[in-house]
Amino acid sequence: MALAGTLPAGSLLAQGAPRRIRGTIDALSGRDLALTTREGAKVTVRLAENAGVSAVRKMALADITPGTFIGTAAEPGPDGVWRALEVLVFPEAMRGTGEGHFAWDLTPSSSMTNATVDSAVQGNDGKSLTLTARGQQVQVMVPPEVPVVTLIPASMEDLRPGAQVFLSATPAADGTLNAARVTVAKDGVVPPM
Repeated sequence: MALAGTLPAGSLLAQGAPRRIRGTIDALSGRDLALTTREGAKVTVRLAENAGVSAVRKMALADITPGTFIGTAAEPGPDGVWRALEVLVFPEAMRGTGEGHFAWDLTPSSSMTNATVDSAVQGNDGKSLTLTARGQQVQVMVPPEVPVVTLIPASMEDLRPGAQVFLSATPAADGTLNAARVTVAKDGVVPPM
């Protein structure tokens, strides 16, 4: 997505892979959500007929305990330990969602780990988490200032101009971007993903 503002729309969509979009709502007309991406590009995303809309609520770092299923975007630290940029505590009904450790586009060097917390050790510089996903262990340090959130229900009425959103959109053969779910800022809490 870092190239979104520099490439013509057709070349971006030709690849057919899902796109993570972070941006601000310009307008909602029917199911068409007009956005300005964080890179400055203007895009329109067609929301599914029954699109899910959620928001995020802040949680405390202390709420992350062994057995919790989380998603965390992180960057590699100089000591080989991943440093969290954000943490999403999944609701129990979403346990297992996207489980694994993979590249993520929050920053150029970030990864995403969706995994179960095996151990959580509080230290002076944050909380050290040992995560397990599909048999792979990942160490992540969560500094105290990192946003920790969970998903909460929201509605189409929350998709107002000026609200910040995060979504994954898939291009159709005709180039139309389609999304089945959108996460929107609410009560001052912006999706940090």
